[in-house]
Amino acid sequence: MGQPQQPIAAEQQILSLGRVLQKLREEDNVDVLIATTISYLQEQFDYKLIWIALYDRLNHLLLGKGGLTPGSDTSFLQQKLVLNSGDLLEQVVIEQRPLGVADLRVEHRAQEWQELALKCQIQGTIILPIRHQDRCLGLVLLGSERWGYLLTGEARARLLIVMGELGALLYHNEINCQQQQTKHSEEPLLKLLENLGSLNNLDKRLEAAVAATHQFVSPTRTAIYWFERQGRYFWCRMSNQLVNMGRESQPQQSVVGITVQDLSEFYYALAVNQIVWIGESRSSLNSHVTGKLLQRLRVRSLLAAPIIWQKDLLGFLAVEGYKPRIWTDTDKNFVQGAAGLISLVAPNDSMESTIKQITEDAELTNQIAQAIYSEQDLHETLYICAKKVLVRLAATRFLLLHYNPDQNHYQIFYQSQPQNRRPLTFALNALTEIDKQLLQRATTTVEIDDLDADLRFFHWRPLFLGNGVRSFLVCNCVQGRSPATLLVITHETHHSWTTLEKQLLWAVSQQIGVIMRQWQMQCTSEEQERIFRASQQCLNILTPAQKEKTETGEVYLERAALKEIASILSCSLALLLTWSPGQHQVEIIPGVIGNSRFGITMDVSISIQTEVLIQWALSQDSYLTLNADDLPLETRRWLNGTGIGQVFVMALHTATADEPTGVVLMAADHGCYWSQPSLSAAETLIRQLALYRRQKQITQLLDSTTQELQQLNWYKHRRLEEIQRMATLLIGQINDLGIPNSELTKTRHQLLLRQLDHTTASIDGLIKLEQWQLHMNWETMPISSLLKRSLERIENLLKQQKLWVGVHGLGQGADDQESPKSAAYLKDAPTLGYQTSMAIAGDMMKIELVLHELLVAACQRSHSGGRIDIWCRRLDERTLDLSITDNGIIEPQLLAELHQDTPKDLLAPSTLDQPPGLHLHICQNLMQQMRGELHFYQLPDNRVVSRLLLLLAT
Repeated sequence: MGQPQQPIAAEQQILSLGRVLQKLREEDNVDVLIATTISYLQEQFDYKLIWIALYDRLNHLLLGKGGLTPGSDTSFLQQKLVLNSGDLLEQVVIEQRPLGVADLRVEHRAQEWQELALKCQIQGTIILPIRHQDRCLGLVLLGSERWGYLLTGEARARLLIVMGELGALLYHNEINCQQQQTKHSEEPLLKLLENLGSLNNLDKRLEAAVAATHQFVSPTRTAIYWFERQGRYFWCRMSNQLVNMGRESQPQQSVVGITVQDLSEFYYALAVNQIVWIGESRSSLNSHVTGKLLQRLRVRSLLAAPIIWQKDLLGFLAVEGYKPRIWTDTDKNFVQGAAGLISLVAPNDSMESTIKQITEDAELTNQIAQAIYSEQDLHETLYICAKKVLVRLAATRFLLLHYNPDQNHYQIFYQSQPQNRRPLTFALNALTEIDKQLLQRATTTVEIDDLDADLRFFHWRPLFLGNGVRSFLVCNCVQGRSPATLLVITHETHHSWTTLEKQLLWAVSQQIGVIMRQWQMQCTSEEQERIFRASQQCLNILTPAQKEKTETGEVYLERAALKEIASILSCSLALLLTWSPGQHQVEIIPGVIGNSRFGITMDVSISIQTEVLIQWALSQDSYLTLNADDLPLETRRWLNGTGIGQVFVMALHTATADEPTGVVLMAADHGCYWSQPSLSAAETLIRQLALYRRQKQITQLLDSTTQELQQLNWYKHRRLEEIQRMATLLIGQINDLGIPNSELTKTRHQLLLRQLDHTTASIDGLIKLEQWQLHMNWETMPISSLLKRSLERIENLLKQQKLWVGVHGLGQGADDQESPKSAAYLKDAPTLGYQTSMAIAGDMMKIELVLHELLVAACQRSHSGGRIDIWCRRLDERTLDLSITDNGIIEPQLLAELHQDTPKDLLAPSTLDQPPGLHLHICQNLMQQMRGELHFYQLPDNRVVSRLLLLLAT
């Protein structure tokens, strides 16, 4: 067996590493662990300076534990170094990463070692942290006389392995020491709980908790601060230095109060059940609040645990120190546990009043529920509710807000406030999307206890602050829905409400939400019923069966339709600005003028082209609503009612290509709200009115054209018949004369020729002057001459029918003349000795044709051998009544349709579509144009009367 070979250098280093690791794992003493590590570093690494120090986290310093120096002075290795900001050693401790220095002699960030480095010529230096599980336990400083600090990969690995093992051992050793030295809080807390149970007074219980906490934590001062919601501040209720101070006690210099407004972050941290600690160089709050809180309490360290019952902050338990201190987990746990025990016993002191309050709250919610199902008046219910809620929550204002989507703001639907406060008169802006989501997702009341500092509901802040509101509660009355109805309770000071109060308000708000939904449904139903009723009435007015032929009747229908449309929008003023095609001025048709505050100037001249309001309406396809303050001065000169606040205008359009026939204008008071369903209904009815007016104008145009053409055709036909009769008669007389052979026959022949020429000449005037329309002449003629000419034309018809004709009333003081034979009458008529002869005025040719038409109709419906009477009677200085009576038979339908006040259906079969009804109807219209009248009726003895009213010549 050969000799064992000597191990090579690499194997020797691994063996040395294994031995030192084994030795470290078998040792528990810290000094031996450090000495073993120093010995290994001295043996394996060529460093003239070796220093190992442990880190004291509580005091933030390094404790030297030994090492190696080039000289004989080793006292420097046992020194305590306080770590300062910016030092290299502190950088290694904080970052827990190795750090190298090329020349320690010139490194100003390690002044403690710079003097030693100059003395011993130490240059290249490596500083390594001793760490375990992200905790720095100390560091190792290795210095060399060579410049630079690089280590080879293998040497660096061995060094880090040793440092890691040393850090793990030091960590476990520290944990074991802490466990042996740690105070256990379980027994003191159990003893405190037993002590609290034996006491029957809250102040004594607080005193016991303060004493136990002070004894366990050993701070400078231990105190209990109580939270006052009215005013939102903490006051010291109990302290180990001043026992049972009381809120009304005189404060002393050592104890001060804390206002939430100054230290809001501290308050909100406690409110969410977070423990607040401020120690040496560290704090759970930001630096600004930390300094302000320490300055207010005049301490250097603080540990505060909240006292919370049912999510309400009652106060906090505080341990305070005049010197900086790092609070251990044990201290925090005990203070938090003691505060929790206080939370359990604190409500017992006011249990009876709490039970009474809960009973009253239940009674309040029951009353509101009863009001819902008893169909009590809405405002009466809200009055009772607001009165009790304000007293219960010690608030100033009760506001019920309702969102108006058209105007995009919240209107105050109901409000209640003390008698010495004025009601709010403004509307609140719409919520931001964040606030809207906050209320929609909320399951309880949202509290704004400091409006000056809270950024929520920022859009409401200026109006609320301007009206003295400093804090408020807000509830979405329909949970989970978009906040359309909100209940708001306000206070004039910074105020906090308890969870019980917020739960009560939430329950009340949900019941009010039910009431408001019922009210909205009722309002919607009433509005729909009102719209339906007005729409039905308006459409009935505009239906063809309701139309009237007279101009007065048509204006009445338009006014009635405007009245119904105005009722939909609750307008006190409704006008129709109308015009005919080709006109440039507007005619005002008043539909509704509620009172003098909505009066307008009717006799003003309004131009279609220059009136801005009309042009605005014509430029819109739909309606236009605007404020009266936006109207131009020219419009306000005639639309000058003092009560006009909101204006609605819409042009009477039927189609884009059609010409508008007018503009509907309606107005209401300031602040009037028009819902979208009402506006849509009004728009529909106005379009129907536009269609009616356009149909009416077209119908009037067609009726007028048809009537004119019928009259023209009848007139020309009758004239041609008369011309033909006269020409035939004259030609027959000329033929009877034969060839004139004497002076008498020549004279007679020339007279007949002149009469024939006159007859044919009348055709020229008919063709030239009355080609497409009638031309009215103004002539006078004695009534006797008119009757004589008319009776001559029907002489043959009278003979054929063997009719008797009687003429009555031609002369005053003379007996009425009557002749069974027309020929004898015609011969005797010129010789009748009348005292006076009445003359009529008008177009004699047309009057003669009308009279002829009436006589022909009377002859045609009379029986053979019957009688026709003509009655002449002066009604007044200007009117002659010429009535023709006969015993003939006339159709009742014809007689009814000839009555001018009877509505006529143009599409139904009518006796006026063909003679004789057509001719008689034409005569009626023709007499109207000549300022006369023609009526047909039947006497009780069945005689038919054709009554003609003619103008007398003056």
